[in-house]
Amino acid sequence: MTEPHPPSPGPVRRLKALLPDLSPWRSSPDFRRMWLAGFVTVFGSFLTFVAVPLQLKELTGSALAVGAIGAVELVPLIVFGLYGGALADALDRRKLILWTEAGLGVLSGLLLLNTLLPHPMVWPLYLVAALVSALTGLQRPALHAIVPRIVPHEQLPAAIALNSLRWQAGAIIGPSLAGVVIAFAGLPLAYLLDIVSYALSLALVVGLAPSPASKDAEKPSLRGILDGARYAWSRKELLGTYAVDLAAMFFAYPTAIFPFLADDLGAPWALGLLYGAGAVGSLAVTLTSGWIARVHRHGRMVAGAALGWGLAMAVAGWLHNLWLVLLFLAAAGACDTVSGLFRSAIWDQTIPDELRGRLAGIEMLSYSVGPQLGQVRAGGMASLTNVRTSVWAGGLACVASVGLLAVSLPKLMAYDQRTDEHAVRMRERKAAEVTEAA
Repeated sequence: MTEPHPPSPGPVRRLKALLPDLSPWRSSPDFRRMWLAGFVTVFGSFLTFVAVPLQLKELTGSALAVGAIGAVELVPLIVFGLYGGALADALDRRKLILWTEAGLGVLSGLLLLNTLLPHPMVWPLYLVAALVSALTGLQRPALHAIVPRIVPHEQLPAAIALNSLRWQAGAIIGPSLAGVVIAFAGLPLAYLLDIVSYALSLALVVGLAPSPASKDAEKPSLRGILDGARYAWSRKELLGTYAVDLAAMFFAYPTAIFPFLADDLGAPWALGLLYGAGAVGSLAVTLTSGWIARVHRHGRMVAGAALGWGLAMAVAGWLHNLWLVLLFLAAAGACDTVSGLFRSAIWDQTIPDELRGRLAGIEMLSYSVGPQLGQVRAGGMASLTNVRTSVWAGGLACVASVGLLAVSLPKLMAYDQRTDEHAVRMRERKAAEVTEAA
């Protein structure tokens, strides 16, 4: 007589298994504050994200001038990103987030003032873009490094997914609303709403608990930054995540030329949709992200999803139907989110807290420098060829480069969070901290 099979899970249980894990939201009041502050800021920032290239297009009519935004942002991002990582290990992370958030709000105010001039100038757009890049470089390592302190170790993948969901919601609402706001009310209102978003975010960040540096933390120094870089170099699977993301973003991040793509598609009214389409795909992944906890070979997911990103961008560049272009941009966004979720899981579950800020600075460069250079590549190639060639050729180059990296990075392809020595060590350390606290 055969043993009866256990009953299969019902549809409700299967649905719950796909939905995002809300345990970080329930267990950590500080995570809730951070999540809400980030949502408000992302919402406003995406208004400016659309407004600045559109204003440059109106003032210059040049795809190269629009793509040059990425060039002026690059050096401040590198310099202040690395220094911001060192600051995040040496200072109170809450205070660092607070002051940089205030500075970003002031810079949005400068964009508003320039726009209200009888004849808005071009150079302030580049200057503010560079300063925003510098403050972002100082802030993001602290934002990233504070999460493992306020969320239990086993809940970090869920926290990453929820933070991704926050970004995606803002990325959908912000650009879509920006297109409508700019079309019917003009650029000043978009900048004003961004300022308001920073004010609301500051009110939430003030309520965070202090997050001081560890007792043996060193002062920010070049030596400390180099120590972080040496640690990253010793971890080939970490280097693999950086390399894959840099390649994918450099070759297949054409958002700077979306205003020209909208014109080429005969749908300038759809600019906000082009900016928001990727976030729609990202949101679909995040809303069904319950499955990520059951995947352990994170490195393979990072590389495979990056290949999907490039392929989807290549197809979007070939198509001439607006709705099909939006569909494949959404598919690209979904792939990018899958890759990002597993990159972040590798980072957060394996890097020691005393190096978390400096490594977060390096990580920020890996996922921010690529898009900046990608904007320059997209704008430059569009000016030499045309908008569509810039998009589809970049997508194919992404597929080729990521495929080559996957073959060349055995440590990344072999990574398994159940058995990786660094992940095991971090789990043991967190368990010991919980035991001591009890």
